[in-house]
Amino acid sequence: MKVLQFTIPVPHDHTIIVQQDIMPYFYPHLHRHEEIQITWVQQGEGTLIADNNMHTFKSNDIFWLGANQPHMFKSDPSYFLPKSELEIQALVLFFNPHGPLAALFNLPEMLNVKRFLQQNPNGFKIPAEKAEEISTKMMLIHEHIGIEQMIHFMDLLRLISSIEPLDALSEGSRPKLYSENEGLRMSNIYNFIIQEFEKPITLEDAANKAHMTPHAFCRYFKKHTGHTFLSFLNEVRINEACKKLTNESPIGIAQVAYSCGFNSITNFNRIFKRIKGKSPSEYLEEFFK
Repeated sequence: MKVLQFTIPVPHDHTIIVQQDIMPYFYPHLHRHEEIQITWVQQGEGTLIADNNMHTFKSNDIFWLGANQPHMFKSDPSYFLPKSELEIQALVLFFNPHGPLAALFNLPEMLNVKRFLQQNPNGFKIPAEKAEEISTKMMLIHEHIGIEQMIHFMDLLRLISSIEPLDALSEGSRPKLYSENEGLRMSNIYNFIIQEFEKPITLEDAANKAHMTPHAFCRYFKKHTGHTFLSFLNEVRINEACKKLTNESPIGIAQVAYSCGFNSITNFNRIFKRIKGKSPSEYLEEFFK
């Protein structure tokens, strides 16, 4: 999906771009760019859409996004409430292995790192036990310039490329590219579903948002995401349920189910197990172990 093609501004004297974001919420549109992106979510909660897959994120999560991988960090609905005083903070690194850095990655000593980049085009999440070590190195890159910054950057690549196993953010090949208008339409649909999932959203509601008939919308949504509308909505709801179940102030499973848009605890348990491969109670037991 072409979506919004970003051109990351690259200063003439830098090949690694370091960006510190402090905003009310993350940029709420699907986009992609030629650079590989490493994002350390220092503060904030929400849902990451990478290609057509969803992943919850919270403070201190770190994600590697591949070159030209469509993505969107969608902040939780609470960040968009009127008079909300919430804010997100993130430290982001961008680098293009095919730009000025290409010569570096073609060195024999960089063969393992180059192979690692080629083997992980669909991104991944840094395992929690490695997050502190990686975030410390990212902060050193942020705090230095010149040769010192490059040394810390190469050490970061060394550290990340030695981590295994890594779970890809999406599976399979990159979907066919579509026009920016289609990408913006899909972005609006994603935003609508993620913001309204707690309510009884119908297929007709989503179709109206896309200015399409329900039948045309079903075909369009399946073609662009690989999901049916209902399966995508259920994944959004189950992702949110997982966050609420493991919150620092947890609430009961039944209350979580109803607060995430399910009108039946039986239906919630069935869909939860289908998506997560385990029941809510098994998920909780495994998480707190």
